[in-house]
Amino acid sequence: MSALNRQRALLDFTVAALARRRIKNLALVAVFATVVFLLASAMFFASSLRREAEATLAGAPDLIVQNLSLGRQAMIDAADLPKIAAIRGVATAEGRLWGYYYDRISGANYTVMVPSAADLVPPPGEVIVGEAVPRVRDFKWQGTPLFLSRHEGDLVRFDIARTLGSDVALISADLVLMNEVDFRSFFNVPAGKFTDLAVTVRNPRELSTVVEKASAALPDARFVTREDIARTYQKLFDWREGVMVALAFVAMLAFAIFAAEKATGLSAEEAREIGILKAIGWDTRDVIAMKLWEGGLVSGGAFLLGTVIAYAHVFWAGAPLFASVLKGWAVIYPDFRLTPAIDALQLGTLLLLTTLPYAAATVVPVWRTAAADPDAVMR
Repeated sequence: MSALNRQRALLDFTVAALARRRIKNLALVAVFATVVFLLASAMFFASSLRREAEATLAGAPDLIVQNLSLGRQAMIDAADLPKIAAIRGVATAEGRLWGYYYDRISGANYTVMVPSAADLVPPPGEVIVGEAVPRVRDFKWQGTPLFLSRHEGDLVRFDIARTLGSDVALISADLVLMNEVDFRSFFNVPAGKFTDLAVTVRNPRELSTVVEKASAALPDARFVTREDIARTYQKLFDWREGVMVALAFVAMLAFAIFAAEKATGLSAEEAREIGILKAIGWDTRDVIAMKLWEGGLVSGGAFLLGTVIAYAHVFWAGAPLFASVLKGWAVIYPDFRLTPAIDALQLGTLLLLTTLPYAAATVVPVWRTAAADPDAVMR
């Protein structure tokens, strides 16, 4: 018999043996798939958020200049703008106006800013809002005005010009866009003051040189590059993914206990079956190969099932089980569909950590039983 036919015959026998104990094996696959589902869901979600963050930061300024006062960010003077713009290598430099507004009605924090793109600047008395703002305010009809209160007894009305789409909800869910006149009036920002400066560098390789010259021009300022922001997002997503993995640790621990119990020995029924196979002429290698096929089918099937369910849970259903943990918004949660970003290295690591230990746990007890005298095993 050729090696291929031999393995096919062993596989047929293994499938029949699994079918005889279908209830036990289905329960095992369900527990195993649950562990894989939890880990894969956290990995898929965090990986997709990283991809979205990278795509978002691609359009961010190369350098952000912030004024510091007593160790905290403060408004920066417009007179500092020409000092940055005059540095060789700087393509553009512009002042930005943005801030936060706490909405006591919904308990949410809005990000209010003046957009730099002309097509996003609303007319006076109007605002452009992210898709989550009408949702948390529970606006029931089109054209509902947005009232914002700065203090007790104060109420400012803004008409909603339009709502930003869900395709940019990751960065615009809590956004309120105003024109410059309304922003300065609402937050009492005097003319000639900006929140920070956004700088674009002609050659990215000269960024460190530009930062060095800008530090000499503005010694009290803080300089934040796009790479600094990207590293911060990376650490944030790694931390949040670690929280989900820690939550799945209990399930992993239970599965590890099961695998250890599996490695200590076989049940009486399984040992008797191996003794019969040895008595009718099976070789020890055939018995071990059959049990490896069994462990591979169970673990591989559970891995595929858990991975497919995790994919559907994250990319089709929006990960309702733990989206709030990984997205990170306190009140406003963006409503958007993630783009699949599956890392082959992560999948391979997950496969090795889940399937390989279970398959390997079957080798030692099977070898010990198969190497014993068949008559003693059956007795």
